[in-house]
Amino acid sequence: MKNRVLKVHPGDNVIVALDELKEAEEIAFDGGIVKLQQDISPKHKYNQADLKKGDEVMMYGVLVGKAAQDIPAGSWINTFNVKHAASPFQLGKRKTEWQKPDVTAFQDRTFQGFYRKDGSVGTANYWIVLPLVFCENKNLQLMKEALVDQLGYGKKAKYEHFAGDLIQKYKQGQSVEQILNSELQSVAIERNERIFANIDGVKFLTHDMGCGGTRQDAQALCGLLAGYIAHPNVAGATVLSLGCQNAQYSILQEELAKRNADKPIVFLEQQALGTEEKVVSEGIKQTLAGLIEANKTERQPAPLSKLVLGLECGGSDGFSGISANPTLGYVSDMLVTLGGSTVLSEFPELCGVEQELSDRCVEEESALKFINLMRSYAARAEQAGSGFDMNPSPGNIKDGLITDAIKSAGAAKKGGTSPVTDVLDYPEMVKKPGLNLLCTPGNDVESTTAMVGSGCNLVLFTTGLGTPTGNPIAPVIKVSSNRKLAEKMSDIIDINTGTIIEGEETIEEAGHKMLDYLIKVASGEETCKAVSNQQDDFIPWKRGVSL
Repeated sequence: MKNRVLKVHPGDNVIVALDELKEAEEIAFDGGIVKLQQDISPKHKYNQADLKKGDEVMMYGVLVGKAAQDIPAGSWINTFNVKHAASPFQLGKRKTEWQKPDVTAFQDRTFQGFYRKDGSVGTANYWIVLPLVFCENKNLQLMKEALVDQLGYGKKAKYEHFAGDLIQKYKQGQSVEQILNSELQSVAIERNERIFANIDGVKFLTHDMGCGGTRQDAQALCGLLAGYIAHPNVAGATVLSLGCQNAQYSILQEELAKRNADKPIVFLEQQALGTEEKVVSEGIKQTLAGLIEANKTERQPAPLSKLVLGLECGGSDGFSGISANPTLGYVSDMLVTLGGSTVLSEFPELCGVEQELSDRCVEEESALKFINLMRSYAARAEQAGSGFDMNPSPGNIKDGLITDAIKSAGAAKKGGTSPVTDVLDYPEMVKKPGLNLLCTPGNDVESTTAMVGSGCNLVLFTTGLGTPTGNPIAPVIKVSSNRKLAEKMSDIIDINTGTIIEGEETIEEAGHKMLDYLIKVASGEETCKAVSNQQDDFIPWKRGVSL
């Protein structure tokens, strides 16, 4: 039988509604009975006992807010009666002992990947084309228009055909009402056969940076772009430059050297070559030549220790920290036990759990780095007139995440329980196996872009409200926290963990299924929705305040 309510941690004083609860209903739970003061929607919370103004609100075993007024037991916890609060943190004692999960079922498993000269292994094989400055975005677009369809990487143009049908109806004299009542029809469209069997695509990474900002912005951009070129999922790159911008090719080369990148790179500078025609035609020729060589690389068996898994969430809801995120945490723990690497980012969404994470750092130096990064980030946000407390979006709040600390405590569950082996500042590369903390914003695309730039060759992305976010070169696997979303947005969701809320699966069972699916995606046997939808989101982080 499905439980109707849940206490996440024994030390909590709020209860999560798993089902629709009605005003005046008496809920028997945890040895007592509470009469509800209002209707409580699923994902939202009520207090187990009376709270006085200023009393602490606890969830996930940590401080997540304080009562803004007296709150009778059984009341709906919301933004009017509870305000954000989080515990202070400081350098503490290392607490790196942990219970490793049983990974017997995966001990001898491998995935089919692309080996690179530096020993890393890709879960895909892409050629990328990128600009050092936004001035070259048009030339990238011209190259994209010339190459993608011809090479067989185009997407079905169903909406183009739909628009054509509507225009035809207008020409035939149909009314606006008739046009609005038209239904999208599935159309079978023949596309060119893929020319290169071992190349997953040519990706064009446009952005709006490279000049006009600070020199630090240019350095960080070049570091990120170098991370993409050095990435195990990338065979080589074509780099376009105007010539006079802040983000110089020499800076990119320095950043590539930091990452020991040994990839074929085509570099073209427009101010040296001259006309658009010369730049684009040379870019097409050189890219095609690179693809011919890259196609010679084939998938080979690789140990799971070669996986670098990004842990992301976006469009979170009140169930994310109960179903989807803990499942990612269990998968993270399994992969770490198998010798792999995982990455937890989104520092504004670690507010309130800093003490636990810093204590889990293997090295004191890493703990100090994490503390300093969190404090400086929070200070910059406050100087800009904001703060981590303003992180929850309207959608988060509507679905039960009413304070940043509640959101953060649930988001941190993605990191499991393993020790933290390294702390990275954007856009540093992952160098150590185990759980890594990477400083990024909470913004979905900026964070995902950064994690992939740091070397993640797969990303697990949880959502409770639904978001189509993807990445140009790394599979982004979408995990729903609830069944309703999985059914409503089936075109973007790969895995449903709403089964945990419904009592059909344990976190461990869901985690085993998830890791099995990850291996299939990493091997090219399964295609996740973000890849099939060509959801190629790419937004570099300009190192200002972004929550």
